[in-house]
Amino acid sequence: MSAVKEDASVAETDTLYARLGGKPGIDAIVEDIWNNHITNPLINKRYAESDPETVKRLVSEMCCAGFGGPETYSGRDMATAHTGMNISNTEFIAVCDDVLAALDKHNVGKRERDEVLCILYSLKSDIVHL
Repeated sequence: MSAVKEDASVAETDTLYARLGGKPGIDAIVEDIWNNHITNPLINKRYAESDPETVKRLVSEMCCAGFGGPETYSGRDMATAHTGMNISNTEFIAVCDDVLAALDKHNVGKRERDEVLCILYSLKSDIVHL
């Protein structure tokens, strides 16, 4: 488990990427997000036919790139990826809850949790389509 909020070597001005432990820290968080999603009865059916390694790679790339890291996201934009999926607000909130639970497991601080939640909500209109 990473203890990002207690790491004195991470400066307040560092990117979210750095404050979450770079790629290794984000990969660990993504692994727990995946595990939360596939056990969450509100959304697990969405992942039943997915290739776990591909999903985790794309989520990690997106997070790393979006949080200030050097990685490049190779997936589709959020609107294209989610169009036609009819994702509900309830499902979106379930995903957010799973992400927050993974961040909690890794002792991520409030500032970083808030930033991740703001990023998730900034993508909501590209994801929720009813």
